[in-house]
Parts: sequence; structure tokens; C-alpha cells
Amino acid sequence: MGPSHEKYDLLIGRCKSIPPTLTAVAHPCDEASLKGAVDAARVRLIEPILVGPPARIRELAAKLGLDISRYRLVETGYSQESAAKAVELVRNAEAEALMKGSLHTDELMAAVVKADTGLRTARRISHCFVMDVPGHAEPLIITDAAVNIAPTLKDKIDIVQNAIDLARDLGTTEVRVAILSAMETVNPDVPSTLEAAALCKMADRGQITGALVDGPLALDNAISPEAAKIKKIDSPVAGRANVLVVPDLEAGNMLAKSLTFLAGADAAGIVLGAKVPIILTSRADSLTARLASCAIATLVAEARRTSARRAVK
Repeated sequence: MGPSHEKYDLLIGRCKSIPPTLTAVAHPCDEASLKGAVDAARVRLIEPILVGPPARIRELAAKLGLDISRYRLVETGYSQESAAKAVELVRNAEAEALMKGSLHTDELMAAVVKADTGLRTARRISHCFVMDVPGHAEPLIITDAAVNIAPTLKDKIDIVQNAIDLARDLGTTEVRVAILSAMETVNPDVPSTLEAAALCKMADRGQITGALVDGPLALDNAISPEAAKIKKIDSPVAGRANVLVVPDLEAGNMLAKSLTFLAGADAAGIVLGAKVPIILTSRADSLTARLASCAIATLVAEARRTSARRAVK
């Protein structure tokens, strides 16, 4: 028996009543990226716009036995041009999401963060893994394990808020954020514990909204009720966190990969803080994780459409 994906299945199931999200797929020139886009289109999560060298994409599709005749194909010559063109489609309101193809993440993100032609907002751009961990009751959001290398306290305000907004867009009724460190006490020698304390006070003062926020917490007492009890931590978050904010990219990357390779978890990934959700998948991702990443982008895009409609009323 393969691993169970009931948490991802629920997310994908929630998209059934939502129209597929028009998604600019930047340079889908390898099997994983082209097949991933077509698979997501087949289950009506996205409506892909394939951006790249047409002859190369058609040749690859024929080789893989994929019918791409019904999808719009936008011609570019090379990967940086594909990234720029995909971003331009979003700026022109021709797409509501962006998806990484077979180009480097850096190439895509360079086009996204360009000052004059990119997709920046007032928020810092950050990445969230939505992890489906076997034996864990609900999905775990881990941030930031892919974009911000050594985020400052100022960066972390947006990283935390982006993750809270994502959790709410995914239908989480009570968002419980643990700001992780190696310990659960504030230690002036450990900067991440000071930042955790500051972020919690910001949440108390309404500078961060929409969640219960606690920290510093060590990983064990963030997700294990027993560990929290033993340490006598009295908090609505300790032992029950569903969002884990890591001190830096290295810690986040190791945490996410430990869960994937040691605990058999799947990791769906999304970049937030830009004008549209950005789907970043890895070649190593399972089909379910790829579909879940597209489902997450669709739920985020739908939440934005809903809030835009409310703003107009």
C-alpha cells in the first residue's frame, strides 16, 4: 500500500466547485513540468498557458503521449524569456497564477521581483510548504524553507502573515503559529528566541492578525502535546501548532526534507506575497504533491477573487 494522502485529497476536493485557475506555466520543457501541468489540467485544477519554445514543447508532448492541442501556447526562445513572458501574462491579467517549468527557481523569481515589470506587492515574498505528514491530524505549513535565506525580524512579520493568510485560504478555522527555535525560553544569546518574542508581542498588538501566535517553541513542544505538558508550557499553540515558522532557510529546508525522507511526508509548495500565487514544484515531487500545489494555488486565487468582489460591493 502506498502512502495515504487524505489531507491533500481534501484540498483537491475543495477545488471541484471552483473554475480551473488560468496559470502561466514558465518553460515546461521537461517531462515532470509538462506532465505536471497537463495532469493538473485534466483534473480541472488549472487551465495552463504553456510559455516556451513551441516546437520543443510539442515534440516533448508527442514523445510523452500528451494531448496539448487545447492549451494556449505562447512562444519564447529561451528560459529567461519564458519567465519574463509568463510574468507579463499575469501583469496583463491573462493569468491568475504562475507555475515553474523546467527553468531554475532563481530565473523565475528574478522575473517576479523585478522592480518595474515584476509582481511585487507591499509584502515580502515568501515560500510555504504545505506538508501532508502520515499520522499527523492536519496539514503542517512550514515557512520559509525556500526563498528567504536569513530573514530579518522585519521580513518575518510578512513571512508569518503570508502563512496565516494561506492557512485561512485553505479553510483552517483556527490558525496556530509556532515560532520555532532550539528552546522554548527567551535567551539573549539566541537571536531567534528574541525575534520569536517580538513576533508574539506584535500578534498581541494586532500587527500580525488572524492567528494564535506563540514562541519561542522547540519543535517537540510545538507539535507534541505530551512534550508541551512535560515542559509545563501553558499555551493554546504548544503541542497543537499547524503553522511552523523556522529561524532561517537552512533550518526550514532540513525540517521539510526530514519529514519527507524520514517520515514519508509529501510537500506541496507555494510562493506568496506576489500579486498571484506561484507554484514551485520540484522534479522529485510525487504526482499527488504536484496536484496539491496546484490545488493550493487555486484556493488562494479563489480567496483573492472573493475578497476583490467584496471590495467592489
